[in-house]
Amino acid sequence: MTKEAIIKEFEAIVGAENVMTGETDRHAYSYDAAVLDSVMPALVVRPRTSEALGALTKLCNDNGLPMTVRGSGTNLSGGTIPHPGGVVVLTNGLNRIIEINEADMYAIVEPGVVTAQFAAEVAKRGLFYPPDPGSMAVSTLGGNVAENAGGLRGLKYGVTKDYVMGMEFWDVNGELVKTGSRTVKCVTGYNLAGLMVASEGTLGVFDKIILKLIPPAQAAKSMMAVFPSMKAASETVAAIIANKIVPATLEMMDNFTIRTVENFRGAGLPVDAAALLLIEVDGHPAQVADEAAMVEKICKENGATEMKVAKDAAERDAVWQARRDALPALAKLKPTCVLEDATVPRSKIPAMIEALEQIAKELNLTIGTFGHAGDGNLHPTILTDKRDKEEWKRVEKGIDMIFDKALAMGGTLSGEHGIGLAKSKYLAQETSKATLAYARRMKSVLDPKGILNPDKIVGAE
Repeated sequence: MTKEAIIKEFEAIVGAENVMTGETDRHAYSYDAAVLDSVMPALVVRPRTSEALGALTKLCNDNGLPMTVRGSGTNLSGGTIPHPGGVVVLTNGLNRIIEINEADMYAIVEPGVVTAQFAAEVAKRGLFYPPDPGSMAVSTLGGNVAENAGGLRGLKYGVTKDYVMGMEFWDVNGELVKTGSRTVKCVTGYNLAGLMVASEGTLGVFDKIILKLIPPAQAAKSMMAVFPSMKAASETVAAIIANKIVPATLEMMDNFTIRTVENFRGAGLPVDAAALLLIEVDGHPAQVADEAAMVEKICKENGATEMKVAKDAAERDAVWQARRDALPALAKLKPTCVLEDATVPRSKIPAMIEALEQIAKELNLTIGTFGHAGDGNLHPTILTDKRDKEEWKRVEKGIDMIFDKALAMGGTLSGEHGIGLAKSKYLAQETSKATLAYARRMKSVLDPKGILNPDKIVGAE
């Protein structure tokens, strides 16, 4: 079938106004938030109905067209960079919250629903959806599931996979697959929903997602602890967890990040602090009071020079907005911002912090470190200019060294950003050649023509 004939087929499915072939439109969807080269797709399509999504999936497969499903494109591992000559399928036309069931505490959504908007709708009904990736103001729930997104509350509440109860998705033949349930318990058949989480669009195309909701905490207290060194702050993180306290959030920022965020936002952060811990405990009011007192005691015992407690909701929100500003603030400093998410066991946080400082010094790199210290998920952020070839070589070496250190500590390549294109070359290093071969065999059966987001995660043979 000629390109013109295929375009007509797509137009018949989604309408001519939802098929984009112009260079400007195609360029807009040729890249994501990863520091990787862009790839121009052949066309971009925007389905508005479930039936259209299934039909265009079949059309792509019948014609061997590489297909990359894209929400907001905020992912940081190249997961939504299209394949040369492929089709980008936008989900922003599939943005309905189909149901929020207050009695049974679940919701059914389409993949293009924006995370923060969904969380707000849930909150209006007196319920809580905990996953809160830093990009939640723009990222979509389909993308969150595809990447198994985490966020600030992951320490206590878990990540996206912990809230996926079931889903419907299209296979490459345009057949609708149903898995999971609206019930709390479900062991009917294989756990295909679990398989689809973090699959990055390589195994199927999400149509509807069933998400678990929970009651919100009755009370919360947010604190900021100031430390004279990153070592003291990281040891405090380990001490809090060792004392069997699990805060809702336990975040860390180094001095470079603190100063950058303060210049960006003016949130009143102590710019002379070598390190900050941002901590929130929540639950029953009595539990919150007890845990907050224990956290304050542990912080002071480990060298905190100052403790600040948010007086009201506005002050609390300002603190957490400052933390969420870390990436955009750092990204403004240099033309290229490389954000990693190597994750280590929580007890290894002090050692990983020390390793990052050594890597920055050895390679003469600017690295701002912040992240979800309570669950071991750090975000070392390398600021550079990719056009500086000599420095870029040092950046690439630094990334290799970060992953080597994390894996040597029993950690993982990615706590929440996914593998995509950026980290696929390291996958066998963390797992095994047999693991990679097993995954490739599975994909070859489910996607025999290899049209679903080619080369992502498991890479090419």
